[in-house]
Amino acid sequence: MDQALGLPVQARAFIAEKLLESLDSGDNFEISPKWKKEIRKRCQEIDKGLVELVPAERVFEEAFRRIG
Repeated sequence: MDQALGLPVQARAFIAEKLLESLDSGDNFEISPKWKKEIRKRCQEIDKGLVELVPAERVFEEAFRRIG
């Protein structure tokens, strides 16, 4: 785990994508080319610092605050 976390952002994103694919997949599951393009675009935005990443805890707190 420590070795994986020490990898460059792009390598970690690639590994994360493959791990997520493995969780959602049966033997014949494949991400569509359209989604692969979207994933690459979002990873590039993260790598370039064009988007603000928000911790999940903050997102859920806000969502529960709005519905509660």
